[in-house]
Formats: sequence, C-alpha cells, structure tokens
Amino acid sequence: MNRSINSTHNPSLRSWIESANQKDTDFPIQNLPFGVFRPRNSNNSRIGVAIGDRILDLAACCQVGLLQELPQELQIACTAPKLNQLMAMGSRAASALRDRLSQLLRADAQNPPLESKILCSMSEAELLLPADIGDYTDFYASIFHATNVGKLFRPDNPLLPNYKYLPIAYHGRASSIVPSGTAIARPKGQRKSSQEPIPSFGFSQSLDYEVEVGFFIGSGNQLGHPISIDNAEEHIFGLCLVNDWSARDIQAWEYQPLGPFLSKSFATTISPWVVTLEALAPFRCQAFGRVEGDPPPLPYLSSSLNTELGGIEIAVEALLRSEQMRVVGMQPFRLSCASFQSMYWTVAQMLVHHSSNGCNLRPGDLLASGTVSEAEAETQGCLLEITQRGSKSIQLPTGEVRSYLVDGDEIELRGYCEQEGYARVGFGECRGTVLSTSTKSGV
Repeated sequence: MNRSINSTHNPSLRSWIESANQKDTDFPIQNLPFGVFRPRNSNNSRIGVAIGDRILDLAACCQVGLLQELPQELQIACTAPKLNQLMAMGSRAASALRDRLSQLLRADAQNPPLESKILCSMSEAELLLPADIGDYTDFYASIFHATNVGKLFRPDNPLLPNYKYLPIAYHGRASSIVPSGTAIARPKGQRKSSQEPIPSFGFSQSLDYEVEVGFFIGSGNQLGHPISIDNAEEHIFGLCLVNDWSARDIQAWEYQPLGPFLSKSFATTISPWVVTLEALAPFRCQAFGRVEGDPPPLPYLSSSLNTELGGIEIAVEALLRSEQMRVVGMQPFRLSCASFQSMYWTVAQMLVHHSSNGCNLRPGDLLASGTVSEAEAETQGCLLEITQRGSKSIQLPTGEVRSYLVDGDEIELRGYCEQEGYARVGFGECRGTVLSTSTKSGV
C-alpha cells in the first residue's frame, strides 16, 4: 500500500499556495509531511502540514468544516496537540487524510478557503517535536559505516560476525531528543587516552555528529506479538532526519562491554516534519544488494517485496558552519552526501527484528538507522570516519581546521528525494549549534 503510486504523486499538481510550486521547495503539494507547531502568539501546540513556506493548521481545518467528510475519529486526531493519536490509527487513516489535504490544496480546488483561517507562515511558528516519543532505538544499519569504524578500532577484524545476520542496535534516551534549532550543550564525562594511567572527568574534546534517517512507529503491536516482514511497513508512519550527537572520547572509554551510554544520551536532534511512506512511494527502490558470499537474511527478515522495493532513494547531506563563517555571512560547508539506499538493512527489517522477540512498539516510538555512509570519503556521515578518529583534519573555507566540533559550530542535515518524472520531496532541516562551554553553569 505505502509503495503504490496514486493521484497525490502526480507531478503536474499545483497548489493555490504559490510557494509550494517553486522548483526547489522541500514541501510541494506532492509531499504534505506532518508536524507539530506553535504559532508565535499562542501557547498551544497544533498539528500542521508543511506546504511551501506555510503550515496548514489541521485543527483550524476541522473548525471550518474542511475535513468533515473524514471519519469522526480521524477528525478528532487532527485536533490533538501531538501526532501520536493519528499515528496510532495506522497508514490507511493517514493516507485518507493525506488524500483529502491534497484535494483541498490543489490549485483547481473549488472555493479555496481563506488563507488567514487555516494557514500559518513558518517564519511565524515554533516547530516542536512531532510526537511524544516513548522509546528511541538507534540502529547500525550501514555496512560501510560499520566497516569504516571497525577498521579504526579493529584493523584486522573490522566487521563482527553477527553484523550480516541481524540489524545491530542499542536503546537510546528518548528524554533528550530535541527539535531542530535547539542549542547543544557539550557533554561532560569520563575520558581516558591510551597514554593516561587513569581516566579524567571533563568536557568532551571529541564531539561529533551522525547523519541518520529516523522513522516513527504508527500503529504498534501487542507485547508478545511480533510484526511480520510482510506487513511491517503498515506500522511505519513516516520518516525524518536524525543527528545522533556523539562524544567520541567518552564513548571510547565507556562502550565496552554494554555499548553507548553517556556518550549518546545528552542530545539527539530530529527534523520537525515527518514525511509519510506514502509520499516516498515514487522513490522506492531495490534493497541494498548483498555481495556474493554474504549470507541471505534469515526467513523472518526476508520477503520478495522487501528485496524488490525495500530501499528508499534519499540523499542526505551534512553541512558545517562555524561561528566565524556565520559572522561574515558565509554559506555552510558541505561535509558529506550519501544515499539512504546504501543501508545494509531496510526500515522494514529493522522494525521486524526489533519486535521479533515480542517487544511491543508503540505509536510515536522513534527508530533511527544509524550513520548513513558509503565507501568514499565524501559520503561518510560523521567526523569519526571523515577525520579517521581525529588523525586528519578538514579545512573550512575560512582556513579554520576541524577534527571534531568546536564551540559555536553549527551542523545542519538536509534530506531530499529526486526522481525523473516526479516532484522533488524534501525533509526540511535538522540543525543544532554547539554552545560555548564558558557560558554553561558549573564550569
């Protein structure tokens, strides 16, 4: 269902909102991603849909009767302060709502409503977390990232034997997930270099970002009832961008034997707009092709449809702008660009494995892919890879050099899908700036 092309994907569709018709917009009428916003003059959060440079207010649409043909339960979900209730209704409800919104926003819509009643300018709104996130799981689904990192720590054995059999993951911290634009405090923790006899405690000196794609759970599953690969995508509401901030020096000392802890739990930034799987249907592609000699996925992780269309062609970019660059008005410097299609494990396989032991996933839970990287240096999605664990440096256009992030650095992630014959679909920005340690309390 989510992989079927329908009338909402028609590239000739235009909206009566002119900014949605611009060629380079992330949010044409063919996208219609969901999010949560708060108008500048309000204390209440509302569900919205991005369209050009505007936000369509779904509660306002209900108030003026524009959604009255939809089921009552679905209309009520549109007036909630978060997306969880809508997510819980499943992909069919989201598809019905998206179809109605597409009709409402088309240039040829009969009697288009007054903009002032149902639209809010993005520049006049605060974009919030789209859902109450109960649980957050971070995967390690790029074989290129896993191999690149493995070579830095285990040159003779970079990829552990379980990697090609199951999607590796750790359970992250949902409470420290923040929306795009939130400033990031440099974390403190224990660090120990190979030259030091004992660890020390202090600010991380190896702060990094990770380019990831996240996906929100829609309808969940009961405890003890795993999700099958055949209907896995019916449980996925949509995708967003994720920056899994990482303190590499803290991580190197703490991660054995149980994995990341304080090196990851201090902050995770996500983009505010959730692009539905239905909107991404034109950009579905084959799952990553395993090389000869790799084991096939075990039966519970395998289906012909997942092999044929389990991939999603999303270009993801990481950009850096230093404080000095911002002062002189320079554009951000692109660090990398990679394709999400290159992930060894698909979103369906990640979800299925997560639930395979009977774990219950709930509406609004967030699962992230892990760093999106490919083999070439310009495609690697974190500084740990790009700078070879800090041994190399990147030169910015100002002449500044970076091995890891310094105070004042701004990281921005961007994602978009492009396919001949279809409208470009974007994810918006996922942005965060590292605060100066001198401005934090306790220093």
